[in-house]
Amino acid sequence: MKTLHCTDAGFDCKAVIHANTTEEVLQQAAEHATKVHGVTVTQEMATQIAALIKDDEKEN
Repeated sequence: MKTLHCTDAGFDCKAVIHANTTEEVLQQAAEHATKVHGVTVTQEMATQIAALIKDDEKEN
């Protein structure tokens, strides 16, 4: 499981995105950025955001 905290991307936002792959996280993050923050994620931004995605090693 991959995790991205919106605050790590520089937003004052408590949203956390969870997905199975980096690509899924980036897709959800782009949708969130557009809907909530009014920001269109460029390819350059996506590359920077991808570096912020963490592996969630917690077992359920």
